[in-house]
Amino acid sequence: MAVCIAVIAKENYPLYIRSVATQNELKFHYTVHTSLDVVEEKISSVGKALGDQRELYLGLLYPTEDYKVYGYVTNSKVKFVIVVDSSNTSLRDNEIRSMFRKLHNSFTDVMCNPFYNPGDPIQSKAFNGVVSGMMVQTG
Repeated sequence: MAVCIAVIAKENYPLYIRSVATQNELKFHYTVHTSLDVVEEKISSVGKALGDQRELYLGLLYPTEDYKVYGYVTNSKVKFVIVVDSSNTSLRDNEIRSMFRKLHNSFTDVMCNPFYNPGDPIQSKAFNGVVSGMMVQTG
């Protein structure tokens, strides 16, 4: 399961970042921030190849020594980043896709809330619950 999940706005500022290990929180913020360059590169290369982009899943953005970073972008250019532990070899690509679909559906629910102002940090209990279900349970 995931060790860090982030939702990044169209303008590349974080709407939501949650990680499991508090001592590595800054490291995960850095990892998510650096992954945005890869996301932008993939979006621009796909945009040139296809005028109509139907595939929202970007796949593995880059592996590090300890983690693998996956990306997903919505039609409104909101980006989702999921960081998983590299030692978790049982996690398949279709499971990552499923996690992104759940995250996207929950994000859509947040956006449909009339009390949510688009662009504000996400502070929804339902969204937190979905993210908690995807996070690694430690201790």
